[in-house]
Amino acid sequence: MRRRDVLAGVLALAASPASARPPIPNHGTPRELLSPPFVDGDGRDLTLADFEGRVVLLNIWATWCPPCREEMPTLDALQARLGGSDFHVLPLSIDRAGLEPVRRFYRETGIRNLDLYIAEDTRAMLALAVVGLPTTILIDRIGRERGRLAGPAEWNSPEAVAQISALIDERKQ
Repeated sequence: MRRRDVLAGVLALAASPASARPPIPNHGTPRELLSPPFVDGDGRDLTLADFEGRVVLLNIWATWCPPCREEMPTLDALQARLGGSDFHVLPLSIDRAGLEPVRRFYRETGIRNLDLYIAEDTRAMLALAVVGLPTTILIDRIGRERGRLAGPAEWNSPEAVAQISALIDERKQ
């Protein structure tokens, strides 16, 4: 392949509208994923293994992170639309002050469909290889990482819903 052909392909991809690209870049091959322990709003100890059988959109965030705060209503809307026995948005807070700031944030912003989860910040970020917030990981039914996005997104957009719905519709492998 000539250098000019490669450059033309790269430019075509870069010139395509962002709305035409899936919000989460998919990995070519699913990746194994570590799970730090975390706690839900009722104080139960959990890991990602507790969600096997469902597609999970894991969002690592904090109440002090402006882009995280901005995208939370779209995650709430996505959970309202697709959440159930086949899909779950898992907003994993790494707030050091515990669940109370998260509860307060949910009340103040009208978050109604997302459950509360919190993890120890350093342990979660190391286990999940997170380098910035927010980071969102798309996980298949058997707990493998299928894609990852560092930075905010509009999670209830038609493109995000289509990408996640396609993974939900895949048969268990």
